[in-house]
Amino acid sequence: LYRLRFQEKNKASSTMHFLYTLSRAFVDELMSTPDLEVARDRLVIELGDELFDRLYGMVPFGIGTEYIGKAWMSLQFMRLNEVYARQVREYSGTVKLFLTELSQDIRVPERIFFHLVENKDDAEYPFAFLATYATMDDESERVEHKPLSYALVEYEEERDKLLELLSCLSKVANISQLLGSFIDSGEIFHPLRMNDKEAYDFLCSIPEIEEQGVICRVPNWWKNQGSKVQLGISLGDDRPPMLGMSTLVSVKPELIVNGVPLSREEIEDLLRRDEGLAWLKGRWVEVNHARLEELLDRMGKYRSNLSLLEALKLEAGMEREDEEEEDDVPEISNGTWLSGFLKDLRQPDSIHRMDVPDAVRATLRPSQKTGFEWLNYLTDMGFGACLADDMGLGKTLQTLSFLAGLYQEFPQAKVLLVVPASLLGNWEKEARHFTPELPVQILHGQRAGDLENEFFSRNVFLNITTYGMVLRMTRLAEVQFDCLILDEAQAIKNTGTKQTKAVKKLQAARRIALTGTPIENDLTNLWSLFDFLNKGLLGTAKEFREYSRRIETIPGGYGRLKNMISPFILRRLKSDKRIIRDLPDKVEKTEYISLSARQVVLYRKQVEVLEQTIDSVSSGIQRRGMVLASITKLKQICNHPDQFLGQEKYAAKDSGKFDVLKTLCETIYNKRERMLLFTQYKEIIPALESFLEKIFHTKGLVIHGGVPVKRRQKLVEQFNGEAYVPFMILSLKAGGTGLNLTSANHVIHFDRWWNPAVENQATDRAYRIGQDKKVIVHKFVCAGTIEERIDAMLRDKSELAEQVIGESSGENWITEMTNEEILDMMRLR
Repeated sequence: LYRLRFQEKNKASSTMHFLYTLSRAFVDELMSTPDLEVARDRLVIELGDELFDRLYGMVPFGIGTEYIGKAWMSLQFMRLNEVYARQVREYSGTVKLFLTELSQDIRVPERIFFHLVENKDDAEYPFAFLATYATMDDESERVEHKPLSYALVEYEEERDKLLELLSCLSKVANISQLLGSFIDSGEIFHPLRMNDKEAYDFLCSIPEIEEQGVICRVPNWWKNQGSKVQLGISLGDDRPPMLGMSTLVSVKPELIVNGVPLSREEIEDLLRRDEGLAWLKGRWVEVNHARLEELLDRMGKYRSNLSLLEALKLEAGMEREDEEEEDDVPEISNGTWLSGFLKDLRQPDSIHRMDVPDAVRATLRPSQKTGFEWLNYLTDMGFGACLADDMGLGKTLQTLSFLAGLYQEFPQAKVLLVVPASLLGNWEKEARHFTPELPVQILHGQRAGDLENEFFSRNVFLNITTYGMVLRMTRLAEVQFDCLILDEAQAIKNTGTKQTKAVKKLQAARRIALTGTPIENDLTNLWSLFDFLNKGLLGTAKEFREYSRRIETIPGGYGRLKNMISPFILRRLKSDKRIIRDLPDKVEKTEYISLSARQVVLYRKQVEVLEQTIDSVSSGIQRRGMVLASITKLKQICNHPDQFLGQEKYAAKDSGKFDVLKTLCETIYNKRERMLLFTQYKEIIPALESFLEKIFHTKGLVIHGGVPVKRRQKLVEQFNGEAYVPFMILSLKAGGTGLNLTSANHVIHFDRWWNPAVENQATDRAYRIGQDKKVIVHKFVCAGTIEERIDAMLRDKSELAEQVIGESSGENWITEMTNEEILDMMRLR
């Protein structure tokens, strides 16, 4: 990171560009320190609030960038400081030579400072000037800044060092006639008074002076352009009569200085004064007649009203006129109503409380209730909402609670929920569990025409379908839905696909997107999401591409874009300490997964075989063996048809579990977290390993019965080490006990052992002392199969788990059931 500054600017990605900017900011701070040569390796560069604010506004959208904050940046500055100090300590030459060897474009600062401060006690000479130099105090071994006259005494016997220190002054004399006169007369060695014209002359020369390595310390109002008259626009002072993206908000253009508006009389007064500095409203104001005339002319170009959509785009810099220089972009401020409205959206905790419907069969955690309220508030206002909570924080429950409230108010409403095919079963089960009163219809598993007829013939509140079926059921585009919800909304990130185009043809009064990974490196993904949620907010695709190309040149460009979209995205992270208090240490999720078409055929056929043969078996041992063999075959089919058939292709599309595993692991990979995957079957491990390697773009580790015990501990150490090992696959028997794998915070039970004690022991490989992260346990269950039936028994009848199963392992207890009970448990529903 340190060396990045001294290399050619990297434009490979926005995140690499930001890292280059961070590195450059550190070195620039280094270069602005005249103590450099004196302090050498003892110099400490800290990240100030002003610099942090500037850098934070440049943090791009990208995987992991949501974790960048003051603590992270300060840590990078500390580490960069350590690298610099170590290298300078080992270098025998001067710091100037050390840095110029790294890069020829580095201009190492001189040891001389120029200071300009206000002198409010003297009306005739309202400024004071002083030149100082940096020197090391022998007793304290600290760098001190002394008036330049002290150098004449310190280097009285070392003329060469004195000449070296003062050599930069001759260059400064060629730049500024004022400072040249001070240098020629020797006044530069003493404190000086300055009138406002002299101070203005000096201030205007600063860029050229600092080019010569002399650092200038001046009042903040000049450094931050606080003395410059700017065009300001106040948006939305008054509450509009209606809300929505087309809402008209008031626009009030005015000339401002450091955020303070100027009256017409004050502007006319400035135009009558000489150019330079003028004292006005208790502050110094730069008087530039040509600029004032231009700003007055531009004030008339802004209309009296803008739509809320236009106002947000203006604030983000998307509505900038092409001929505007960055310094001339209007300073946008939100008026009384608009600032309060946007605050509510950006800080959902401040939203007016509303009750969770009684029909919801769950107690929402505080963060989930906030999400429920936010969804209601935003959609009631007519805005699209993206619920982008981290995995495990309950997006499904928040959404179902919202739908329960909608149903309570509008029972005749029509809602369309679009999900990946593998999550159909999960949504159906969660809806039945948490909101059993909601009428639900699944639009899947039949011909598109038949499903369309079913949809139009029945008035069902919640209709759940897949992205693939939306592409086929073209008549859905004719319907005006009351609410349209997309789960795993990253499915529409590619704007050119048929799937995305089909989804965007759907019409709805309310729009909600659910995703754990809302924004990736490619900003076109962001545009596509908002083109669905709040069309026009990010302009057309062409306009947004143009904006994206220049976003890094707009001051705080990424920050302004995030500020614009933040009211419409609610994202909470497990790493947020406020959420940690709200979240249990272990979150267990049953993932109800739909079988693929190939799995359905094989599953039904296998049940038919058992139906035809089980009654003909009289021997208890033979019957027991037949039942256990059938259970194994059905579980293998649920895992993947190729496991059952002994084939080696293992195409992801043929298994609902592989499909869900892919979605989960992509999120885990994006967050650079780690996971454990448990399976009973050694034969499927190579296929899972190969599949996960493609998702994580690197190899993981495997522990099963064939791995020697001594080797297992080495694998554990490797997994828990510094290097990123994203996954470990374990057979339940070999990896279920005795191992400490606390680097993982996700546990996936790919297939079920059906003994809670055994599964909990396996989960405890990650969920144990030493784990400092929240653990999410994903239990895969194929909906409608024997897996779901037994899972329900284990959850609903704890006495069965404790008394009937007891200490037995696997599925042996199932063989004690009657033939009809066994077949009923196995049949596909």
